[in-house]
Amino acid sequence: MTAGADKEIETDGRRRPGANADAWLEDLHAVHADPLFWFLLKLAKGERQLAEDQLQETMLRAWRNMDDVPEGRESQRRWLFTVARRVAIDAARARASRLTEVGTMDLTWIPDEVDPTEAVVAGETVRAALPRISAEHRTILVALYIDGLTIGEVAAGLGIAEGTVKSRAHYGLRALRAAIGTVEAE
Repeated sequence: MTAGADKEIETDGRRRPGANADAWLEDLHAVHADPLFWFLLKLAKGERQLAEDQLQETMLRAWRNMDDVPEGRESQRRWLFTVARRVAIDAARARASRLTEVGTMDLTWIPDEVDPTEAVVAGETVRAALPRISAEHRTILVALYIDGLTIGEVAAGLGIAEGTVKSRAHYGLRALRAAIGTVEAE
């Protein structure tokens, strides 16, 4: 036993007469730890280490607030389960407020840099394929992808609906891909 174990417990100026702090806490732990642990394990969704940490925090709060812990076993159990539930809620809120750790992805498929030569060749291939698609599709694709206009701006400029611009862009890209295939085959 430690030197302070035989002293009366004093917290916030109030005394718990005749109580031995170490023995009282050991008894509280021995009686209530197992049911509290299983309760916390359920709240921690099976994370054993988390439940153990929360049980330790619950017992620490009981020790710090021993004047508030009721006398009877059932009253103590209810008080401890309330504290344990609050500890679990606090832990869940703390975890939710932290930034989520991002896993490492395999980024080998992302090219480091675009080879300028390849960019020039691709541009020339697109320029050679553009005359092979309809004028409606070509106008939309040039406005969107070369001039950098928005769908709304293209629609307003041509006096057509935005849905028509989207549709023509979709079918124009499909036609352009086919035209690029024929240009590359030549």
